[in-house]
Amino acid sequence: MVYCLAFDFSRFRIITFDCYGTLIDWETGILEAVRPILSAHGAHLIDAEMLRVYGEIEADEESGEYRSYQEILRAVVRGFGTRLGFAPTTHEQQSLPDSLPNWKPFPDSVAALKRLKAKFNLGILSNVDDELFSATARRLEVNFDHVITAAQARAYKPSLKLFQLAQSRIGLPPQEWLHAAQSVYHDVVPGRSLGLSTVWVNRPSSRPNAGAAKQSSATPDVTVSSLKELADIAA
Repeated sequence: MVYCLAFDFSRFRIITFDCYGTLIDWETGILEAVRPILSAHGAHLIDAEMLRVYGEIEADEESGEYRSYQEILRAVVRGFGTRLGFAPTTHEQQSLPDSLPNWKPFPDSVAALKRLKAKFNLGILSNVDDELFSATARRLEVNFDHVITAAQARAYKPSLKLFQLAQSRIGLPPQEWLHAAQSVYHDVVPGRSLGLSTVWVNRPSSRPNAGAAKQSSATPDVTVSSLKELADIAA
């Protein structure tokens, strides 16, 4: 369902996107990578619980001193072990970051991005390493005008540092910049704090309204359930 009463998209010159969870199906990627590790150690969680635990551990790991996203993902696997009483092997810790380049776009992502690209500049604001994103970028089939990562900002959303770095590079006032994302915690909350208009891409999930992100609350300007819906109302 789309919520966009009298919302004027014509004033925007750029739309920036979170990547994983918004454009890329990270829930499937996470579950397919973590589930075999838990199973190997006799630990079992339903999908919604696995996503909740993932979101909590990842947020904790990202809130400290900056480390690469590969290390964050290894730490997430260790965190599952700590919570569930097992010690993951080095190979198991590395299997989560190794899986990320194989995570696939949602079925609507590529076509919707191409439609939006015909009208807007497009950007990426992502909690990821540059090297990891380079593999993902090929799957999205669009040339983004700006790509800003946690590796460049040396900080992870919801830190404002990544948004502020994007602002300095994009060089547009907030009223001409729209930010779209699946995570309220990582994106809608900090985006609104900087005066950006935000779109919540609230995709269907086994953990509704949060997915693999930490639970949070904020009011976006527009809510859609897919990128296709955003392209339908904006492009």
